[in-house]
Amino acid sequence: MVFKGGCKTTNEELFKTLSDAVVSCKKDDVVAAVEKAKGQAPAVELIDNGLAAGMNEVGVLFERGKLFLPHVMMAADAMTAGVEMLQDELASGEGAGSKLGVIVNGTVEGDVHDIGKAIVSTMLQAAGFEVHDIGRDVPLQNFIDKCKEVDADMVGLSALMTTTLQGQKDVIELLKENGMRDGIKVMVGGAPATDAWAKKIGADCYAENASEAVAKAKELLL
Repeated sequence: MVFKGGCKTTNEELFKTLSDAVVSCKKDDVVAAVEKAKGQAPAVELIDNGLAAGMNEVGVLFERGKLFLPHVMMAADAMTAGVEMLQDELASGEGAGSKLGVIVNGTVEGDVHDIGKAIVSTMLQAAGFEVHDIGRDVPLQNFIDKCKEVDADMVGLSALMTTTLQGQKDVIELLKENGMRDGIKVMVGGAPATDAWAKKIGADCYAENASEAVAKAKELLL
């Protein structure tokens, strides 16, 4: 595929238009922005640098009390509509037509942050993975139960507070206790998580953002 408007400045403007559309919380604005952006940059970049970046900004505004829950829900719905418009291009990429793997993804117990994890789930699903997003503030045993239920290949553990990072380590210990660790890859993420933390607790990888999560999942599961 040949992409138009390849200069960095143009792409930055393109991504900002997509981001601003999501922040507007208006589905029509997002749909129009995506329609105009299609073909001007790879779909994964339009999602990660544009739509997902806008959703991250919505999260910041929500935390600051500038936006409220209904706005967040409208923005998430608008972003999902935008991602769906790019599905065809995403589906034609590497691994298309094959089952890439089954992933259970959630935010660990005690942590109610959801937006970043939701973006990762959306990106993984768009890339062709079967994703079971079990939400936020998830009891640790629920990760184990869901992994058993769907025969998961990977579990994604999000933690956005230093006080809930321990939950990531605890899930890994539960996987070991249940004899499941060798068959399930573990990805960790969230603002306080780092690559060093992932290594310390025995996770298979750390992902800083949604596009990196997709790349790491492909490395580990394909």
